[in-house]
Amino acid sequence: MSLLQKPGLHVIYVLICLGSLLACDSGQSGKGRENTVNACDADNAGLVLPPGFCAGVIADSLGFIRHLAVNRNGDIYVAMRNTRLNLGGIIALRDSNNDGRMDVMEKISDIPGMGIAVQDDFLYFASDTDVYRYTLSNGKLVPEQPPKIIVRDLAAQDLHAGKTFAIDSDNNIYINIGAKTNACQAPDQQAGVPSQDPCAELKMHAGIWRFSLDKFNQTQQQDGYHYASGIRNAYAIDWHPVFRQLYTVQHGRDQLHENWPGFFSSEDGARLPAEEFLLINDSGEYGWPYCFYDPVQDKRVLAPEFGGNGKRIDRCEKYPPPLVAFPAHYGPNDMKFYNSGQFPRHYRNGAFIAFHGSYNRGEFDQVGYQVVFVPFKNGYPSGPWEVFIDGFAGTDEVKFPEDADYRPTGLAIGPDGSLYVADSVQGRIWRVIYKGAEH
Repeated sequence: MSLLQKPGLHVIYVLICLGSLLACDSGQSGKGRENTVNACDADNAGLVLPPGFCAGVIADSLGFIRHLAVNRNGDIYVAMRNTRLNLGGIIALRDSNNDGRMDVMEKISDIPGMGIAVQDDFLYFASDTDVYRYTLSNGKLVPEQPPKIIVRDLAAQDLHAGKTFAIDSDNNIYINIGAKTNACQAPDQQAGVPSQDPCAELKMHAGIWRFSLDKFNQTQQQDGYHYASGIRNAYAIDWHPVFRQLYTVQHGRDQLHENWPGFFSSEDGARLPAEEFLLINDSGEYGWPYCFYDPVQDKRVLAPEFGGNGKRIDRCEKYPPPLVAFPAHYGPNDMKFYNSGQFPRHYRNGAFIAFHGSYNRGEFDQVGYQVVFVPFKNGYPSGPWEVFIDGFAGTDEVKFPEDADYRPTGLAIGPDGSLYVADSVQGRIWRVIYKGAEH
């Protein structure tokens, strides 16, 4: 069913199309092949890229984009989510005339969600409580049959409610279920309130659960394997197919200065804790809510809710350090490992990470709003992280998140090795390609 046939969505659809690059044709024509001839804008659409790279806007004004996936024929599937307005679903996009711009759009679902992937002619989509599988067949942009439910009744919550996932080389899916509190407090985020110890929340939240993609109607309690624990929220999660390892970038905790001013200054609250790039091992424990990583001291320290004062390291030494300690409050929202041949060799096997940007640095400027790159070798970072794409914010000083023109939130690698970047403010999608001589 096309978007225009869905009751109650016609007005939203028209408003989206009026402000976008899309013709909003509901037909199924076109092969959706990627095209590099017209893929870049003269000014790279305002983005700042390394030499040899260029970027172009391929879709715009879509709405509340979270993550996206690209099929082998170049079709794009976008996960939409805004729980405050109860809007979301899946939007399918196609370049029907092979000019490098998406000109066909169909709405597949109205259920808000975040995680999305295309693999082996299946489209996987995660709502806040369920993971769906659609079959893509006969070159059609939109699935012809209703979805099947792979996992249902995942733990629900208000904070970090979105579910993201990674798929490994053995047909398993790893689902991130974020913490439902800042530091296991009750009530949450209150000054001077100690946390529950041990934290009962860890039983169903703040970790990663593994399921099989070969079964339907699995539940977290009955079928889920608790793969890793103590991860506050890992919207950025990916499986490395070469090194056969799971990795995440964790959203660090908040409210250090606001709730514990006797231990942490406003500057401490702005620069602590690190956003942690983690190698996730089977049965691994990573420290939340008991400890957080201080990049200045280069060690995990005990959280104040558990008796910490910014210096104590009791019970923290047993948790592994991060592979990379990114600046505080950058907001890692997606990560993709690059294993294609279009970009120069430097980028192969490395990680691209989309930082959504900060919102809670008090009196200090907000930061982030970038796509960065981490080079890899033998399963570990092989050099310092680099800013790969900048310019999303549109200004050098961001006092409030609303000041940023764009906020990167989703990444995807196309079949020809192009990098796709999605924004959650305007609903824009860029395509980044390499036109330099080096390979």
